Amino acid sequence: MPSDKSFAKLPGFRDFVPADLALRNHIFDAWRRVCRRYGFTEYDGPPLEPLGLYVEKSGPEIVEQLYNFADKGGREVALRPEMTPTLARILAERSRGMAKPIRWFSVPQLFRYERSQRGRLREHFQLNADIVGEAGVAADAEITAVAIDAVRELGLGEDDFVARVNDRRLVTAVLDEIGVAQRHRAACLAVIDKAGRAGPEKTRAGLEALGIGGSAAHALAELVADGSWRQLRDRFRSSGAVLAAMQPLEEHREILEAMGLGGYQRFDFTVVRGLAYYTGIVFELFDRAGELRAICGGGRYDRLLELVGGEPLPAVGFGMGDVVLGELLKDRGIAPAAAPACQDYVIWMEPAQRPLGMRVARALRREGRSVLYGLRAQGMGKQLRSAARVGAGRALIIGPEEVTGGTVTVRDLESGRQVTTSLESVLGGAGHRTGR
Repeated sequence: MPSDKSFAKLPGFRDFVPADLALRNHIFDAWRRVCRRYGFTEYDGPPLEPLGLYVEKSGPEIVEQLYNFADKGGREVALRPEMTPTLARILAERSRGMAKPIRWFSVPQLFRYERSQRGRLREHFQLNADIVGEAGVAADAEITAVAIDAVRELGLGEDDFVARVNDRRLVTAVLDEIGVAQRHRAACLAVIDKAGRAGPEKTRAGLEALGIGGSAAHALAELVADGSWRQLRDRFRSSGAVLAAMQPLEEHREILEAMGLGGYQRFDFTVVRGLAYYTGIVFELFDRAGELRAICGGGRYDRLLELVGGEPLPAVGFGMGDVVLGELLKDRGIAPAAAPACQDYVIWMEPAQRPLGMRVARALRREGRSVLYGLRAQGMGKQLRSAARVGAGRALIIGPEEVTGGTVTVRDLESGRQVTTSLESVLGGAGHRTGR
């Protein structure tokens, strides 16, 4: 009897049918290739962590965004919303005996209880890459290059996306110079961080509402509206602190240009990354058209390992989600199609030829070919249609004549051409080189 139960997919979660899984694997494969080229090794951790690990890093307000609960042992736990705290916890236990710098990457599934929208779901997969134990700007540039190349590997180029770069130390120096009190810093950063989405008028109003003073609010609003590198240097040319804070970004730019990636980066004063633990250069990757959320975000976080009991190690890293990247690949028409179910389809005309057909299929599979055949008796026409339906490149046909002659008929299903080859060559492993 039909069931009256309905188990709908939870909001913000995805099913991965073959075409969707093909896209996911395409992205994952590109990520892993690039990370390994840069000398990174892969790690992973548990999807369930102590709730306190995230509260320690991001503050108690993070709890509202988590899937958290008390487990059967009474422990307060949460599904991981990000990977950096797990990395910090792992290294806090192990880093003292490890060669530095540490280059690790991971592709975890992450969970956040947020409102779903295009480019943001309640679960996603994410490339995390981190360099731990190196304080120099070269590590920041290296991480930015990995992020850029992880997107380029998927067929996207300079016309498709840009890396917007800033430095939290530079923003702090600017806030000092224009007289923003320490108690207003966090609120200022929050307003600046949202400027791209809020627009100039709301940003200006938000800054004025902070009570930081009219001249400071005006200066910040101008920098947010047109915070070019040249304007910043001209405006603060007499401030040694601001000019000194610009130097790491100069070196960062020079390194990326030497790598041939200079055209992908642009200074952007509004990129401050909302999380409080960032301590230096920060960056975000966006599509050039500005139609989607950030593809990637990251930066330097030199004190996080200490927060979870580890040694004081400098660190820099990023997270790149699969959801926005998948949307961008679809928009550009370069998302891969699902792979065909098989390469070869074995057809036998009569039940008497089935044992030989099974031997042929087994021989082809031993050679690494993907092979299908009918699971019920059907005429040759239906079997050929089945072969075409699953995307097989060729059909291997066995009938009474083939059995008598010790041969197999191989038909290319795209061109319709067919050849006869010896059964011995197929069973011996040579036959799979006929056709595609």
